[in-house]
Amino acid sequence: MIFEVFRQEKKGQAFAHAGSIEAPDAAFADAWAREQYGRRGESAALWLVPRDAVHQVNDWADEFDLKYRRVDGYSIKGRLKEARERASSTAPVDR
Repeated sequence: MIFEVFRQEKKGQAFAHAGSIEAPDAAFADAWAREQYGRRGESAALWLVPRDAVHQVNDWADEFDLKYRRVDGYSIKGRLKEARERASSTAPVDR
């Protein structure tokens, strides 16, 4: 089996992909990862994940399209122009 190894350099930091190891089972992978990535104290924690358990996400639903939260993804000038055009095209109603 192939395992993906993620390591945390210091407590509180994010985990980063450190590499892959090949092992016959999870116990051997655990020992091998500790030897390769923790022997000299360079890791505070390790995650071992079988490669088969890792999957890629490519399709995002429209609900996750949050461009309005980003400064570069929301054009206020364009929205103001549209609002002005709508305001000028509607005539005031006489009462």
